[in-house]
Amino acid sequence: MLDLPTVRGVLTPERPLHDLTWLRVGGAADWLFQPADLADLRGFLAGLAPEVPVFPMGVGSNLIVRDGGLRAVVIRLGRGFNSVEIQEDRVVAGAAALDAHVARKVAEAGLDLTFLRTIPGSIGGAVRMNAGCYGSYVADHLVEVQAVTREGTVKTLQPADLKMKYRSTDLPEGWILTQAIFRADRAQPADLKQKMADQLAKRDATQPTKDRSAGSTFRNPAGHSSTGDPNDSNDLKAWKLIDDAGLRGATKGGAQMSPKHPNFLVNADNATAQDLESLGEEVRKKVYQACGITLEWEIMRVGEPAP
Repeated sequence: MLDLPTVRGVLTPERPLHDLTWLRVGGAADWLFQPADLADLRGFLAGLAPEVPVFPMGVGSNLIVRDGGLRAVVIRLGRGFNSVEIQEDRVVAGAAALDAHVARKVAEAGLDLTFLRTIPGSIGGAVRMNAGCYGSYVADHLVEVQAVTREGTVKTLQPADLKMKYRSTDLPEGWILTQAIFRADRAQPADLKQKMADQLAKRDATQPTKDRSAGSTFRNPAGHSSTGDPNDSNDLKAWKLIDDAGLRGATKGGAQMSPKHPNFLVNADNATAQDLESLGEEVRKKVYQACGITLEWEIMRVGEPAP
């Protein structure tokens, strides 16, 4: 039995993870730790044997946990990490704060982080993935982040430290993002409210928002990702490659590439993680055969296959 540090939060052994992911699949983690606050998280990591792997998990909006589960301590931040504070043109948000909630709250104060409104998940995940939409990315607004190292030390990191790229950042293994500070432009609250309403309407018209999905399955091909780089472009989309390969609506077991948006992998009928990942790999193979481009997963896949 693993000797774990004493905590004030909740520490659960053999915790199934399927109900913590948007796709509703996956086996159990060896342990799930929900720290009470920053001090609780620091103390736990400092006291945990160095060889024990940890895996930070947000709200599971961009995640497939494989059916065999995770041989790790999964750390999931909650109420002690979801505050949102406004300081003039700065927004200080806990890593567990939901992206949509942050966008709405700061819009009421006349600050524009509206691009977060339609991004599923929490601030920690948005930073980790340099999330973005409608031409804005986390990297465009990020001032600094706070993280706790695997050894329990608090670090402050600048965007340059994270080497932020399209849908990725460089964060050392086992580090837990706990807070982010953003810079936001001022605008009229009524205008921001309308802007978010328009974004939601556009999203709902084009994406399967009522289905169990994890957002976009594959990244747009390199060089066509609309990252803001002047040499970049956005004329080649993953969904178009999937559609052109005849894979809109493709199925495998209970998994399906959405008929509404073919870059959305959905749990259509009690899919397993294996169903979902196998369908994704089949799509990658057939797209490559059709056009010579290898799609890269945007959804994170972790854990072990079923025994």
